Amino acid sequence: MGTRMEVAQLESRMNAEDYRKLQNLFLDFSGASRSLSRIQFIDLAWSSVGHGSKEEYGFLFDSVVLSQQRSGLLLDSDTSKEKECIDWGGLCSFLLLELSNKFKNSKTVSAPCWKPPRTLTCPHRDPVQKVLYLQSSGQYLTVSKGGNVGLRDVEDMSLLHTHRLQNSTVAPKDLWVTDVVLLQNVDKSQIAVAFTSKEVCFYDFVCEKTFSCKCKLQGLNFTPWCLDYWVDPCNPDQAVLTIGDIGGRVSALYFTSAQIFLFERFSLRTDSDSADIILWDDLAKGKHRSCYTVTHQAHAPGWVRKVRYLGSLEAFVSCSIAPQSSMVIGWRDKESMSLRITTYSTKGGVWDVDFHIGLGLLATAGVDHHVLLWNPYVTSEPVCALGGHTSPVIAVCFLQTKQQLLSYSKDKVLCLWDVSSQLCTHRLAGVFPNIQGDTHPFLFLNEERQHLLLSFNSLLLLLESKREEKKTSSHEHPVTCVLYNSRFRQVVSSDSASSVIFWLTDTGQKVKQFHRCHGDAEISTMALDGTQTRLFTAGADGEVKVWDFNGRCLHRMNAGLGRAVRISQVLLLKRSILVMGWERNLTVFRLHSFLQSTVEPCEWKGGLEHRGAVLCAAFQPPQTLVTGSYHGEIIVWNSSTEKALRKLWPHDEGEDCKKQQEDSDSCDAITRLFFIPGRTSVTTAGAADLVSCGGSGAVRLWSTQRGRLVGQFTAHEGELGSIVMTVSPCGEYLTTADREGTVKIWDVKYYCLTPGEGVNKELPKLLSSFHPHLDHVTHLEMCLHGDKLLLLSASSDCSLALSYLPGETVGLFGQVNKCTQVQRLGLRNTTCKCVIKSLSDEDIHGTVNHCVCCTALFVITIYYSSMNKQV
Repeated sequence: MGTRMEVAQLESRMNAEDYRKLQNLFLDFSGASRSLSRIQFIDLAWSSVGHGSKEEYGFLFDSVVLSQQRSGLLLDSDTSKEKECIDWGGLCSFLLLELSNKFKNSKTVSAPCWKPPRTLTCPHRDPVQKVLYLQSSGQYLTVSKGGNVGLRDVEDMSLLHTHRLQNSTVAPKDLWVTDVVLLQNVDKSQIAVAFTSKEVCFYDFVCEKTFSCKCKLQGLNFTPWCLDYWVDPCNPDQAVLTIGDIGGRVSALYFTSAQIFLFERFSLRTDSDSADIILWDDLAKGKHRSCYTVTHQAHAPGWVRKVRYLGSLEAFVSCSIAPQSSMVIGWRDKESMSLRITTYSTKGGVWDVDFHIGLGLLATAGVDHHVLLWNPYVTSEPVCALGGHTSPVIAVCFLQTKQQLLSYSKDKVLCLWDVSSQLCTHRLAGVFPNIQGDTHPFLFLNEERQHLLLSFNSLLLLLESKREEKKTSSHEHPVTCVLYNSRFRQVVSSDSASSVIFWLTDTGQKVKQFHRCHGDAEISTMALDGTQTRLFTAGADGEVKVWDFNGRCLHRMNAGLGRAVRISQVLLLKRSILVMGWERNLTVFRLHSFLQSTVEPCEWKGGLEHRGAVLCAAFQPPQTLVTGSYHGEIIVWNSSTEKALRKLWPHDEGEDCKKQQEDSDSCDAITRLFFIPGRTSVTTAGAADLVSCGGSGAVRLWSTQRGRLVGQFTAHEGELGSIVMTVSPCGEYLTTADREGTVKIWDVKYYCLTPGEGVNKELPKLLSSFHPHLDHVTHLEMCLHGDKLLLLSASSDCSLALSYLPGETVGLFGQVNKCTQVQRLGLRNTTCKCVIKSLSDEDIHGTVNHCVCCTALFVITIYYSSMNKQV
């Protein structure tokens, strides 16, 4: 529907030889590696490669730097343009993460939409220790600290049956379950339960009403704290039970005939539960031919918090909160049956660990508030650090069917991360129960059912993801504002339900979503800072919040002084931030006040000048500020001294007009103000340099130097309410929109450039009029994306539309499927048939085409070769 883009991204157009040329740029005359500054990289790459523009190489450099900042490899203090440098490794890391996954991410990256959370009350008061999914019967099995078992229907989560585990070793009041695992390959349904009585008991449950203890593993040196059970998918007789204890020991039991029996019954020793007694010493001495053990004590004397057996690596991973042994991998030696130990250190230790089979990455939940991703073969440093939590992270869980990761922190914040982009795509807070003294909750994820269960003492909280359906809207609630981020080349939108969504401009695809940014309060407007790395959201709760792009709130600006007020605009100046919309005065925040998380407003030196509430403002460097009010007057200020210079009125009747305005309600209310780009040189001649809009569909053009109205016209006939507008970056186009969803594009390149004596009331040239929305258009934004001038429009009909100038609608964000959206935006819909295997010592092979996957694949090959690794 739209015109086809002439070129694809620079990275996708480069071939193998181009990347070899880039690699050589990072070598000095002696052959040693070196880093390049932005100017060096642009000039050398542009001249060496021989195609592509300097702007494209600059954007590639900036993308690499931003990727390093997100992964924690660059500090904010080191990111000035003069100090920014990249090396060959940094470029390859960016291409690996950003390009090789780009095609796959277009299918998989999405922010989930949760149904309202459900609290499931358990029939006991002791904390829930584990949830297991019994796939064969379609039930969830919960086990509490006191040994209480509950069975729930997976469809409606109704409680079907309860039972209490029996263990004659200890008195019922002293029974303490630490962990439970399901032995899914055993003929009879069986669970292994770890107790503080230093034993692991194996229970059969033939039917839901009978849990009988069949055998007990006793004689353990320390209390078992965590369990894991792995079954060989190719040979179900082969299984591994891993035990982590409070003495820092990791022990593994290898079963060779698990489907027949776990332990041999050469002894008739039983206890009062009629359970066979298995002694650890007998296993360690090899008396059971169907089971042998391996152990290590790399965590001693710390507690082992989590254990996992990684079948694809034939290794055990475990973690503890001891910094020097935060994570340990025991690699199994098949010949000697011993373990080769690899230790990973972090600043504060690790609460939890998980492994993504497809990506071959480990994730750790850090006491230092960070989620770290690790290559199991590299101990020196993590692949990247995901920073967004503000308290210790206590649980992590990969979504195995996607390249995504869930993390949960002690302050009850749940984050969903896109692994390839290292971005937080979803942040959930304020919905979890606030229980005093609750133990560390666990996460249980059932990807098949799209269920996420979290425990809070005796409560279970169910988060269920809505099934993906074709939607005809971008948001679930009315869209209130839209911005374009030129640095990330993304679109940012907000809605009345306090959500913020980030979109890919090229495909219309949702990248990530922040929920409940202001609780239940509507987000009325947004703004970006000059670096395009900080987002300001204004809520109806009277607060303006400052966010980074991982969903972390950096500052809370108390604009309403504790009151719920309607904020209409946030304007960033050189040394201050203006907030307006509810009173006659301007609320100002000085940048030197942003030393604390909560920022209080300062006094505006100019005092009260407006007769009504200030609704909008615009700034023209170096120091011209204009503000518009509900009663129609515009005031020109010196932003440095904060003193009013002159007032502009829409009528010529002077004081009589002022009284008329007070009686005309919002007829002359000014809702938008924009300086027209490119007109600073002609303002002294009386040309219009400022445009305003508001009630009754009126648009007015002003000369701020002469202090007079130059031109006016009615953009939308019959419109009783306020309209919205925006001006293109080049100053040639003016776009207006009304409450009926109609958008009009006007040519104002020469409009009111040579004003006469009176007010010009002729219409400028109307280039197009179209109807991309069904309801009130709430916000407009024009931006330059590559070489295309785009229009973004937000509406109360919950849609966010993208159009080409001078007026051809491409489509709605999030509305169409991937292939259709790509075709509409004129992008290449490439496919890749590469087979990418593990990046350890295995081969990487595939067809080297010019698609992004293969390009990045080739770069990986060069990179590993440059580090003397066999690929």
